[in-house]
Amino acid sequence: MLNSMKSMAGTMTRSRTALAVVAATLLVGGTATEASARSRHHHRHYAHQARHASESSWRDANASIGPSSGGGRTFSGIASFYGNESGRQTASGQRFDQNALTCAHRSLPFGTKLRVTHGDRSVIVTVNDRGPFVRGRVLDLSTAAARAVGLTSAGVGRVTAEVIS
Repeated sequence: MLNSMKSMAGTMTRSRTALAVVAATLLVGGTATEASARSRHHHRHYAHQARHASESSWRDANASIGPSSGGGRTFSGIASFYGNESGRQTASGQRFDQNALTCAHRSLPFGTKLRVTHGDRSVIVTVNDRGPFVRGRVLDLSTAAARAVGLTSAGVGRVTAEVIS
């Protein structure tokens, strides 16, 4: 009899604890349906933001897209150049060479060829790195590519880039 009373007391304590946990959950978080609805809204909201972020990641606030004459995608915006990282590994796995005609872009596939035009000069570069990581910039050119289009004296400039392959 004593053992059954202890067993019954233990069951009641566990039941009260479980009931307290459920009550606290409902009191703090609302009903399960409300929590589920909030979760769905939260997920949809951030999925919507992520979709728009990925769509605009390669063209920043200072970039614009236009139709191209050659059928490829074009975009324009502010470009800069980099060259003091010579010898380090790029995001594509290649070693960075400031004398090669390469560039960094946030999302275009590695190996994509771009015709980059600044003023009346243009150069064909290959995407082999990720960047630029400065708001408002669309491309980071290697020193050689920047020199070819005349960007080295100013450091930055407005360019138009056309995807050619």
